Amino acid sequence: MRLTLVTETYPPDVNGVAMTLGQLTRGMARRGHELTVVRPDPQVAYEPGHERIALEHVRGMPIPCYPELRFGFPSGGRLRTQWQRERPDLVHVATEGPLGRSAIRAARKLGIPATTSFHTNFHTYATLYGFGWLQRRTLGWLRKVHDQGATTYVPSETVRHTLAAAGFRNLQVLGRGVDTDRFHPARRDEALRASWGATPDTPVGLYLGRLAAEKNIALTVRAFEAMAAEMPGMRFVLVGDGPLRPKLQREHPEYHFAGMRLGEDLACHVASADVFPFASVTETFGNVVTEAMASGLLVLAYDYAAARLHIESGANGMTAPFGDEQVFLAAARDLARDLARDPTAWQRMRDGAVETARGLSWDAIVDGFEHRARSVIAGAPGTTRLAEVPG
Repeated sequence: MRLTLVTETYPPDVNGVAMTLGQLTRGMARRGHELTVVRPDPQVAYEPGHERIALEHVRGMPIPCYPELRFGFPSGGRLRTQWQRERPDLVHVATEGPLGRSAIRAARKLGIPATTSFHTNFHTYATLYGFGWLQRRTLGWLRKVHDQGATTYVPSETVRHTLAAAGFRNLQVLGRGVDTDRFHPARRDEALRASWGATPDTPVGLYLGRLAAEKNIALTVRAFEAMAAEMPGMRFVLVGDGPLRPKLQREHPEYHFAGMRLGEDLACHVASADVFPFASVTETFGNVVTEAMASGLLVLAYDYAAARLHIESGANGMTAPFGDEQVFLAAARDLARDLARDPTAWQRMRDGAVETARGLSWDAIVDGFEHRARSVIAGAPGTTRLAEVPG
């Protein structure tokens, strides 16, 4: 199969979408398929690491309010010329900007089957960044782009229902895996913990992700503070970067800001913590939840997206009703009190998290993507939903 992926983000970008697409393309390449990734010029050079994956760069510019990423300019004419010369069997559009829309149009004009995937709730970001009047228009743009494809992959049944209610069509669930070789409790590093001011017995809370409004950082900080009130020696580490970092550093000099971390270094930072309160309410999935679980952390999150799929509250983590800040904060306090009374109180749930993560194979996700791609190419998209397990 010759597959072209069109996306505004891809490794070496550091975010859940780029990570997911990297896993899918590498998995497809290992299965013998030929892939071309069309994306805006990255900020740093990158080699995909597999001879069957070729990168093609188009012009782009930074996304307003999210300068770490770039959106690609419309490139329909260029893509049509290229695809007439070397026709792909399938075009998959992973992001909905002008580049992605032009790619779908080019594919349709040439009769090349095209699919899409929905990764980010951009329409909800409009309100968070002061552009609430754009939310309906943004949702309309997303719907129009996705409905031009043969099918749209979404990461969970919850997202499928939400988008279907908003008028999106041809939605199929394709879950997410987790790299349990990289994210593993054995990565725990006591020397790293000591650099945070933590002894082997000091509980450490971790935040992992972009330091930005859409991640509901303010509630995560309140959860940190609620836990610290029960355990005054607790340490807090924030891994990631973003526009809120300077403000957070001014307001909380007692926290450790680790900045952006990659690869094994990132895995060590995650595994060296103990609890992961994650208050975001804008995730379509939330890969950081399963990465924290695989690393042996006790996750506290709202009951939706990855947490709804994979956390059994009280058994392998804790959940709170979606959007209920008071219950979320009460759960954080209760967790801290439990640990203050019994230093082994969290271990059962942490062990359960690791066991759950072991069953979330990326191979199964790639198998599902490959199967669906073959069906679309054959002209029989079908109506059977892809299994969510494991993903």
